[in-house]
Amino acid sequence: MRELVMTNDLVLISYVEALLADQGIEAVVFDRNISLMEGSIGAFPRRVVVADDHWSRASRVLKDAGLGQWIVENEGL
Repeated sequence: MRELVMTNDLVLISYVEALLADQGIEAVVFDRNISLMEGSIGAFPRRVVVADDHWSRASRVLKDAGLGQWIVENEGL
C-alpha cells in the first residue's frame, strides 16, 4: 500500500474515495477512527492509501480532477 493523500479535510477524503471508486481503484483510509482518541479536534491527518500498482493511475485521476496539490509524491520512494 502506498500513501496517496494525507489531510484533515473529511470532505476531500470522501471526494477522493468517490473519484477512485468511479475508476475501479480501491482506496483505504488509514486513521479514519483516530477521532475517538483525539476528541474530534482534527489534529491528526487521515491517510488515503492505494495498492502500489494502482498508485500511478490513482495520482493521475486526482491530477485530472484538479487535486494534484494533495498528492503525496515522495512516499515510498
